[in-house]
Amino acid sequence: MLSDPKGNNMVQAKPNLFRRVYDWTLALAERKSAGGWLAAISFAEASFFPIPPDVLLIPLCLGALRKALKFALICSIASVLGGAAGYAIGAFGWETVQVIFYKYVPGFTEAKFKHLMSWYEEWGWPLVFLAGFSPIPYKIFTIASGVLSMAFPQFLLASAVSRSARFFIVAVLIAKFGEPMKVFIDKHFNMLALAFGVLLLGGFAVLKLL
Repeated sequence: MLSDPKGNNMVQAKPNLFRRVYDWTLALAERKSAGGWLAAISFAEASFFPIPPDVLLIPLCLGALRKALKFALICSIASVLGGAAGYAIGAFGWETVQVIFYKYVPGFTEAKFKHLMSWYEEWGWPLVFLAGFSPIPYKIFTIASGVLSMAFPQFLLASAVSRSARFFIVAVLIAKFGEPMKVFIDKHFNMLALAFGVLLLGGFAVLKLL
């Protein structure tokens, strides 16, 4: 509730869209559908969806601390399966979908993709591991792995280790420091939302530096 300089009550300010989504996700954590939502977003992000599953994983863990490791497991399995779908897109459907891919993935062009191919010849699975653990768009590397016919068991192992490490580290930290973290997020939500947006855009910006 806001007050004017004289102390009179005024209309309460409505939370912004991101805050409403965050509050909705906290409430979702205790519902049976929470795991399904998390699995769907994790799967999609690994093959075509632009928003990382951390956006849902973090508030879900905060909303139900005892389920944090369960949510991390769901996130990891669905993300690896989504990565396998991205691999299949690259291996069997790249000629069909590449135009759409170049059009809608920020900062990614045919020239950038060809340059990435040369990196794969030298580095291979470490690139998949790096993308799976970092803010760099993972889907780029799952599809590229399929295009280049990277050994699937090697791809799957790099994906499973990097994705699990990323999500379980988040879940363990939240399970251990959940309540103080929740208080901190509630207090500094707008600043943290901005920082997360910058980090997300930074992941795509890395593509322009390739």
